[in-house]
Amino acid sequence: MTASGQRRRRTSFLLLVVMVIAILTGSAGGVFGLYGGLGVTGMVVLAAVLWVRQNELAAILVIAVSLCVDWYLGLHLVAITIAMVLLLNFWFTRSVQHPWIELPMWGLWVLFLVLGVYPAVQGALTLYDAASYYPNDVLGALLMFWLGTLLARDIDCVRRFFVLFAGFSALIALHTSIQGLTGTIVFASPHYDALFLANSSYQLAGTDTHRAGSFFVDPNWNGTFLATALFLPLGLFAECSTLAKKVLYLAAIFMLLLALLFTYSNGAILSVAFGLLPFLGLVGHLRYRILLPLLAGGAMMAAFVLFSSQLASLALHASNPSELSLRLGAWKTALQVISAFPLTGVGLGYEAYLERANPYRVPEQFVPLSHPHNSYLEWGAKAGIPVLVVFLVLLLYALWLAWRNWALSNAHTRSLLGGGLTAILTLSINSWSINGWTLPVLSLVGWLLLGVISSPLLRKSLRSEAIHEEKPGILNE
Repeated sequence: MTASGQRRRRTSFLLLVVMVIAILTGSAGGVFGLYGGLGVTGMVVLAAVLWVRQNELAAILVIAVSLCVDWYLGLHLVAITIAMVLLLNFWFTRSVQHPWIELPMWGLWVLFLVLGVYPAVQGALTLYDAASYYPNDVLGALLMFWLGTLLARDIDCVRRFFVLFAGFSALIALHTSIQGLTGTIVFASPHYDALFLANSSYQLAGTDTHRAGSFFVDPNWNGTFLATALFLPLGLFAECSTLAKKVLYLAAIFMLLLALLFTYSNGAILSVAFGLLPFLGLVGHLRYRILLPLLAGGAMMAAFVLFSSQLASLALHASNPSELSLRLGAWKTALQVISAFPLTGVGLGYEAYLERANPYRVPEQFVPLSHPHNSYLEWGAKAGIPVLVVFLVLLLYALWLAWRNWALSNAHTRSLLGGGLTAILTLSINSWSINGWTLPVLSLVGWLLLGVISSPLLRKSLRSEAIHEEKPGILNE
C-alpha cells in the first residue's frame, strides 16, 4: 500500500472511532451502565474488525446489532449508525484492491427516499415509530444495499459472507431450539418475559405448546428469518467440494430446519417449500437437482419419526380457521385503506395504522392490528401506492441484476448465487403472510443480501473470469 493509502486508512480508523464513540455513547447515555459497557466493548470489536479489513464480518455485526441491540433491547438506530460508518470506511480506504462504486439505481433510491418522507412524518405518532420505519425500511434499505454491493468484490468475498451469515443463523437456530425444547429463553430480558407471558398468540390454541421467537420475539418473524437463511448453507453445500465442509453445512441446515419447526410458522414453512422449486432450477449441478429432493424426503421422514408431536401441533395450528380468517380480513382492511388513501397512505407507523385504519376494518378482521400482515399491502396502506411502486421496481430491478450475475457464473458458482437468489425469493414469498420486507431487522437482512448478489463489482469479476476461461479455447483454435 502507498503512503497516501496508509494515511487514508489511518484517517478512516480515527474517523471510525470518533463517530462510533460519539453516537453510540450518546445513544447509551440514558440507559443502564451495563449497556454502556457493552457499547464500548462493541466499539472496540468493530474497530478491530475493520482495522484488519474483515469487511464481511463487520456486515454480519451490523445484522447482529440490528437484531440483538436495536430490536431486542430496543435501543434503535445503532445498526444504521454502524452501517454509515462502514460506508465511510469503504470510502476513505478505497483502492484498486478495494474499489468504491456509486450506488446502483441511485435515481430510484433518491425517489424512494423523497417519497417516503411525508408518510414517515405522518406516521411518527410515537418515538418508536419515528425510529423504526424511515431510518430502517427506507434509509436503512439504501445503506444496506449499497454496503452489500461494496462487499461483493468477487465470488470469494460472497462465499465468505455467506459462510459467516450461515454461522450467525445457526446460532439463532440453536437459541430457538433451546427455547422450543426446554421453554428456557437464554439471555432473556424482563421485558421479553412479560411480553411472552402476556401474548397468547405465542401459544398454540388448545395446547400448552409455546412457539419459539428467539430474539425476534414474534415466532413468525423468527420463522421468516430462518426460512430465508436456510438457502445460504444449501447453496454452500452444493458449491463446496470437500466432505468436511459438506458435513458442516448439512449440520447448519438441520439446525435451521429444526428451529423452523419450533416456530410453528405456517407462512415460513410454506415459503421454504415454494423456495425449493426455484433453488433446484438455480443450482449449478444436475446431480443436486436429484439429490436435494431425496434429502428433503429423508428429512421429512425423520421429522415424522422424531418430532411427531411437534408436527401434530403444527397441523393443528395450520387448520385453525380463525387464523386464516383474521389474515384475510387484515388484507381486506388494507385494501380498503389503500382505496381511501391511495397517494400517501395513513402514515408509516404502527400506532398510526391502528388508529386510522380502524374505521375501514372489515368484519373478518375481528381485532385491531398495527399492520396488515403483508409487506406489499403495508407499503400501500401506510405509505401510498407511489412508494409501493418504487419499492417493487427497486426489488425487481435488483433481482434482475442478481440474475445477470448468476447467468455469468459457471456451474460451480451458480449454486452459491442460486442460494442467495432463493433466499430473497423466500423472503419475498413469506412477505405475503407477514411483514417481512417492512420489519426493520428482516428488511436490513434482505437488502444486504440483495446488494451482495447483485453487485456490479461481482459482475465485473465474473465477466473477467469468463473471459479468462475462454482464452485457452480461443488460442487452441
